[in-house]
Amino acid sequence: MSALHEVKRAIVDVCRKIDAREYVGGRDGNVSVLASNGTIVVTPAGIRKGDVTADDLLVVDRRGAVLQGRGGPSTETLMHLRIYDLRSDVRAVVHAHPPVATGFAAAGVEMNECILPEVIVGLGRVPITRYATPGTPELSSSLDPLIAEHDAYLLANHGVVTVGADVVSAHHRLETVEQAARILLVARLLGGANPLGPREVRELIEGRSRYGVREGLAGCELPEAGAEREDTEAAGPSAPPSTRAAEDELVERIVGQVLERLRG
Repeated sequence: MSALHEVKRAIVDVCRKIDAREYVGGRDGNVSVLASNGTIVVTPAGIRKGDVTADDLLVVDRRGAVLQGRGGPSTETLMHLRIYDLRSDVRAVVHAHPPVATGFAAAGVEMNECILPEVIVGLGRVPITRYATPGTPELSSSLDPLIAEHDAYLLANHGVVTVGADVVSAHHRLETVEQAARILLVARLLGGANPLGPREVRELIEGRSRYGVREGLAGCELPEAGAEREDTEAAGPSAPPSTRAAEDELVERIVGQVLERLRG
């Protein structure tokens, strides 16, 4: 089985997953992989991601010229090419419109606070690009100031882009961004999230090497000096189990209502 065949199968699998999770609608979104031979396999324009097959995928060169396949590549191929040009470690790019994270992008709200350990370790800050028309060179260049220090980006009024050493890791980052956005949205509905303090954030950042997180990844935005949390004893007893269960039920109900409105 050829390496190119494996790449195409992995892209199709990711396309099916982002479609099933409703991270794209209609013909939205695009996925690409930089193959070992230097060519790029990319999703075509005009096909719903849930319907994409390996035969639909196109192979293009580093300028975007089609080498294999029928039809035209995604209109966002320029953005993918720009990322590959500026990040030699990136071998895959996923662009989609997961509804809650895209809501943050549309509202101009960066995901930059030190709230969730998994995000602090694996993504750091998820910044917003300046707005540019989709499919244009300006959109590609809007990522330039952010590409080096970030692995996930909110495209202003548009969607989310994540990168990785392979298409699976890029897709996982997309899922992390959307899951974090849902949690942060619920926290805001409940009155605001509680940021971790500098000491706690430092411990998480120092542990990045254990999880294979690359050096140079930007950190989250630390709270103001003096805002570091007291230890557990000083903070007082934790909520009893009955209270935590009620809170969990409330959060689950709010998430359900929000997602139901988004689907409606």
